[in-house]
Amino acid sequence: MSFATPPGWYPDAGTSGTDRWWDGTAWTAHTRPSAAAHFAPYEPSHPPYAPQAFGPPTTPPPPRGGSRTRALAITLSGLPVLGAAVTAAILLGPDDSGTRAAPGPTASDPPPTAPATSTAPTPEDSPGGDPRVLVDQLNGITLVVPDGWEKAKNTSDDAPTIRTAVSYDCPGTSASFCYRGTVSTRTARAGRTDPRAIAAADITAAADRAYEEDILGRRIHGGITSHQVLKAEPVAVAGRTGYLVRWRVVTAKGPGGVVQSVAFPSTVGSETPVIVRLAFDADRPELPVSLMDTITRSIRPIGDGATSGGVGASIGP
Repeated sequence: MSFATPPGWYPDAGTSGTDRWWDGTAWTAHTRPSAAAHFAPYEPSHPPYAPQAFGPPTTPPPPRGGSRTRALAITLSGLPVLGAAVTAAILLGPDDSGTRAAPGPTASDPPPTAPATSTAPTPEDSPGGDPRVLVDQLNGITLVVPDGWEKAKNTSDDAPTIRTAVSYDCPGTSASFCYRGTVSTRTARAGRTDPRAIAAADITAAADRAYEEDILGRRIHGGITSHQVLKAEPVAVAGRTGYLVRWRVVTAKGPGGVVQSVAFPSTVGSETPVIVRLAFDADRPELPVSLMDTITRSIRPIGDGATSGGVGASIGP
């Protein structure tokens, strides 16, 4: 039986001294220096062998020399085991219930192997370990989960997401579920590096996904009828200079909402920019706009345990 290689940073066979991100099915464009300190909750404690240029990390090749001698030694060492198994089967015979005793291992059986071990993740670097912290391992950031929110186990676009715990039927269609508040993280499109341009372009997509239509094209909230720019300014995120754009959107049905896109350089690897999207239903006392600022300030590089809204802190409405 074979198992898929889990997502993680692995040595890049094409570039010495560089790790490349394996997403579980294919190599991505994300790289970083091998010597950089990092936390990888899914990395095995013993690094895998160097990846091939166009394939997943592979198992090590067989030794080049002495294979015949080793094979002979293994075969000879297996003979006493075979003899002992045969003797036991003859002496024991059927058990009291009339069923034959299970035979012991034979020389043809593969030797048992110990299961692969991994370094146990700590609550702050494990995506499922601490319900108070959302971990985006690929982009190298964490953010605090507000009180009364939850980490989404499955999302339509596989983006790391937190949301209010209770869903409701979306205004405009009962076939889709909506949440009062959501926050998700994602990687900016390849080739884009300017946080201001990235946030300005992403805010439209963030608004459409939250209040225009769902991923299946179903119209939610009756669609967006207008919007107002509430904020567009530089912002410091995870120790990096980024840019924030915030809109108030008016919808044909329901109260509308407030959406925000924040873009900033990642703190890991090639520093490909990160986007954090936030969407709150409007006029909800438990979702003041100030909570968006609090969540944005809570964003930290993985492994940074600073307080004041960082990992391990608690955010209330």
